[in-house]
Amino acid sequence: MVRRAIHTASATGSTSPSGRRRHDTAISRTETLIPDDLRDRLGHTPEVQDDFDPFPAVKLFMPDAATWLPTGTFPEGPDVRLFGLCDLGTGSTELGDAMLSEIEDVRGKLVLPVERDLYLKAEHRLITYAKIARHAGMIVT
Repeated sequence: MVRRAIHTASATGSTSPSGRRRHDTAISRTETLIPDDLRDRLGHTPEVQDDFDPFPAVKLFMPDAATWLPTGTFPEGPDVRLFGLCDLGTGSTELGDAMLSEIEDVRGKLVLPVERDLYLKAEHRLITYAKIARHAGMIVT
């Protein structure tokens, strides 16, 4: 689900050999997007079960486009796969997974990095947020 965001992001810069955009900009991350204490709250979910419906612990967003509400992590070597609700700013939301490294690298039209909502207080479980997002055409927290 992040790959579409990477291809549609209109950032300034050159393209790497892998086809991903490099960002020739002074905007850079000064802290970890998801600190260890929040990763622990997300928990490790090796397989999704039928009754899997947690409260989101983190909200990630680009000010001009996408939003992610991850609820679980799958460590993959040095990277982390996040599972949760995603809205790439197209009016369509989906449940799925994305690599944390790709979310950290993606930029929107304003070439701003993804940010973490420091004030998120989840009022609903993931499936309720998905139903609200389907009706509203975007993730609403």
